This record gives sequence, C-alpha cells and structure tokens, in this order.
Amino acid sequence: MIEELIAKERLPEDYTQIVEQHWKPLATRIAREATSRKPLIVGVNGAQGTGKTTLCRFLEVLLKQRGLRAVTLSLDDLYLTQGERLQLAAEVHPLFETRGVPGTHTVATAFSIIEDVLAGRTFEIPRFDKSCDDRSNEVTRISGPVDVLLFEGWCIGATPQEPDALATPVNELEAEEDPEGIWRALVNHWLGADYKRLFGLIDLLIMLKVDNFEAVLANRRRQEQKLADLNPIGPGLMDEEALVRFISHYERLTRHMLEEMPDRADILFEIGPDQRPR
Repeated sequence: MIEELIAKERLPEDYTQIVEQHWKPLATRIAREATSRKPLIVGVNGAQGTGKTTLCRFLEVLLKQRGLRAVTLSLDDLYLTQGERLQLAAEVHPLFETRGVPGTHTVATAFSIIEDVLAGRTFEIPRFDKSCDDRSNEVTRISGPVDVLLFEGWCIGATPQEPDALATPVNELEAEEDPEGIWRALVNHWLGADYKRLFGLIDLLIMLKVDNFEAVLANRRRQEQKLADLNPIGPGLMDEEALVRFISHYERLTRHMLEEMPDRADILFEIGPDQRPR
C-alpha cells in the first residue's frame, strides 16, 4: 500500500526511506496516544509546501495498518465561498477578499465536524477548489466512527500576537493596504477568539517547520505549478506578481509561528529545502 501511494503521489522511489525513518514512528506514536483517548484529534501545522497533505495520506494508510481508522480534515476546505469573502471585504476590510488568514474560514463547520467525530456520527467534509478560488459542490461523506482525525492546515494551533507586535507592518502589503492596522488587528482578534477555542480541541500538535519565510514562497511556487498542471485554464491561477502579493497575506502569522510554535509543539519535524524532513 505504501509503494502504491508513493506512485500515486508521484514521489521518488527513495521516499520509502522517509516513510521508514519518520512517518512509521510517527504513526506508532499516534496509535499509542489513541489507545487511551479515542477519537484522537491530531493537529498538523506547516507553512505552504511543507507536505502536510502528503503526510496525512501516509498516516491514513499507516494507521489503518495499526487497526485505526484515520480521516483528514483540511483547514483549506473550510474557506468561506468567494461570495462570502467579497461581502466580508466590502463590509469589514478589502484584504479579507483573499483566502487564508483567520477570519476567512467557516469555523462553525469545523466545530460541527469535530463534534460529529467525537460523537461517532456520520459527517460531511466540504471541498475547496483552489484553481477557481471557490468552494466546490463536491462533499465527502464519512460514516462514523473515526479513531483519529488529522486536522491539517497552515495556521493550525497558531496563537495570537501581542498587540504591540501589530504596530509595524511586516511587508509592503500591510504598509500600503492596511496602513491603520485594521485588518491585522482583526485577524489577531479572531485568532484569539473562535480559532483559539477550535485549536483547543487538538490533542496532539505536530509542526512541519521550514527554515524561514523565504522557503515558504519557493514552496508555494511549486504548488502553483502543480495546480497549473492539473488545470491550465483555472481562473484562480496566479502569475509571479499575484503570487507574491498572495503569500504576503500569510507572512506575519507564518513568521510568528516559526518563532514561537517549535517550543510548544508536541512533535516537531524540521523540513529542508527539498521538502523532506531532516
């Protein structure tokens, strides 16, 4: 099953070494945790391109081999629709048109799914189509019970910054399009409110940590190329200028997580430039 997944994900054959050295021991650790508390909610944090989705696909297979049923919930699939974000942008702040930061997800849906998981009920996972920047009509129906929920996303488990840290813009986007700091203050507020309660449901937090924010931009370029390969005429595809502007929305919180999360994550993997754990 592992070899089939490596082929399906178009990974090099030597990726079996990564599975043996890193993902199998991780699956064993998760399985051990799940023996005392099921269902187990596992948070998987990592900036764009760190391999969160790939890791979760391998964990689903590896946990199945250990007699556990694992299902993945991606924070990306919980984005507000394009129409909802346009309304938020018009009524609150223009920068909320762009998906990504706290405030652009339907947190209520995440709560509902996790409640269903904890209760052993059937639930539906929505899907977001990044190539057209909108929620898909497709949903995935999962019949309970589930032993392990893998909750993955770029800001999973993030904490708000101190208010004083918001004063100085971190990039051109904040300086020119949020000069009064309204957008970043609201992002920080929501992170300390609804998102804090949501992330408080996580039993085990895993962080896939890159060296710096510059690595995030390089990884996001690779992701964009993959999207283009899948759907060359997708209206949500970005050129270099649009990509840099897009990733700037993530910069503040990404830098904050890279600084403070490693000390409190339950499990930490350092991710190298080759997108593999060291």
